[in-house]
Amino acid sequence: MNNQTLTELQKKIDAGVKIAIAEAIEKHRRLGQSISIWQDGKVVTLTADQIPPLDREKQPTETN
Repeated sequence: MNNQTLTELQKKIDAGVKIAIAEAIEKHRRLGQSISIWQDGKVVTLTADQIPPLDREKQPTETN
């Protein structure tokens, strides 16, 4: 595998991971479940009401 192929693969993996994380957070929000995040050097728990809705237009897309 050359460096260009590896870079493209890394971009696809990164996009897939970001999509999965965004969807998991959105699922917690819809189900009324809290999530814990790292914010300002501390672990902070957000209630479902504090989780912003997923903006599908800003969500990264997985490319072929």
